[in-house]
Amino acid sequence: MSGQTTPTEETVLIRAKDQPKQSKQAAITIEELIESLKSVQDDIGQICELTSEEETLVTEFFESLVKLIQPLATTIQVSIDALPDEMGDIARASLDPTGQLMVQYRDGRMVIRNLLEEENRDLMTTVLEDVLPKLKQIFSTRREKIEGRMKFLSAVTKEIQKMSRAFSKAIT
Repeated sequence: MSGQTTPTEETVLIRAKDQPKQSKQAAITIEELIESLKSVQDDIGQICELTSEEETLVTEFFESLVKLIQPLATTIQVSIDALPDEMGDIARASLDPTGQLMVQYRDGRMVIRNLLEEENRDLMTTVLEDVLPKLKQIFSTRREKIEGRMKFLSAVTKEIQKMSRAFSKAIT
């Protein structure tokens, strides 16, 4: 003999009650598993496509907001009640038209969050739901200001015109 030993075989007895029971519902066929994975693959493709479209929409939105708001306001106040509780103890918050959320905390800290960044998209939606209705007030205030100036100028212009006509008749 060569000195090699062969391992001995051991038989382990497993009782039926020790084996995990597989329910008929838990048993998935390979075809079902493959179909499930194909569905996941479709979802991943749609997520990539939607993310790209979302990026474009967010950029276009804030480009338009800048053009719309910049002549009227530098920032728009955001209600602190509208912001998520997990942001902490906020004293004030405002949004600039480029998508920067400026948050001032009660302890004096100031944090700026770029709402164009993908990780801030849920916060962006929350902020916009609060801010967009305020646009009406901004534009109404602007319209009222212009109307006030026009009313003033209209009245003053009529009087100046009367004086100018009277003066020009007096000189001639």
